Formats: sequence, structure tokens, C-alpha cells
Amino acid sequence: MLICPIRHAEAFSEPPPRDLTAVAQASNMATWLIPALKAVLPHIGTIISAASPVFTKKHADAVANQTLLLQQQITELQSAASQNAALIKELAAQLQSTVAALEQAAQAAEARLRRATVLSVFATLVALASLGAVLFLFSR
Repeated sequence: MLICPIRHAEAFSEPPPRDLTAVAQASNMATWLIPALKAVLPHIGTIISAASPVFTKKHADAVANQTLLLQQQITELQSAASQNAALIKELAAQLQSTVAALEQAAQAAEARLRRATVLSVFATLVALASLGAVLFLFSR
């Protein structure tokens, strides 16, 4: 009986993981990359639409209506500048909240590190005291 190697391999292989976390664990991807991708992926469409050209382009017959075209382009530039200002303020607010959250997480991590250090020093002192007691008892 002949076995097709592709079908035989597919029968015993695991299905591909659908979750980003499972993909990261399977491929040894950096752990910080998954939250970053989850944060960025919903905004890809907005980024692409914002990056596409939105300004009025000059046409071949634009020479006759050059002042009207210039007025329209100035209006569009002013609108884009005001939108940029609003988006920059929103981004600054998000950045400020992110920095505050990072500072809070850093303080919590520092407190945990301090506790772990105190605990390890205490454990070392107990181990040294017990070692001294054992050496004292064996020397009798």
C-alpha cells in the first residue's frame, strides 16, 4: 500500500494556530510584539486613508481658473493643518497617559524588586546561621 507523503504528514500535523499569542509562542516571537500588533492593527485602515493624497490636483484646464484652484488648495491646507493640530493634541494626551501608566508600572516593579531583595538577604542570613550552627555541632 502506497501512502502519499503529503497526506500522511497532514494527518499527523497540528492545525495552524489562529491566536496571535499561540503564533508567538510557536515561533519564539518577542513577547512585546503581540500587544504592539494588537494595538496597531485596528488603526491600519485609518493610517492608510490618512496617507493617501487628499488635496486637489491641478488639471490641464486649471490655467483658466488658477485663482479658484489656489483658493481651494489653501482651504484644503488650512483644513489639514487644523486636523493635524487636533490629532497631535489627541496623540499627546494618549502619550501622557501611556507615560503615566509606565511610571506606575515601574514603581510597582521597583517595589517588588525591593521586596525580593530583602527576602533574599534574609534567606541568605538564615542559611549562613544554619551553616554556622551545623559547623559548630560537628566540631564538638
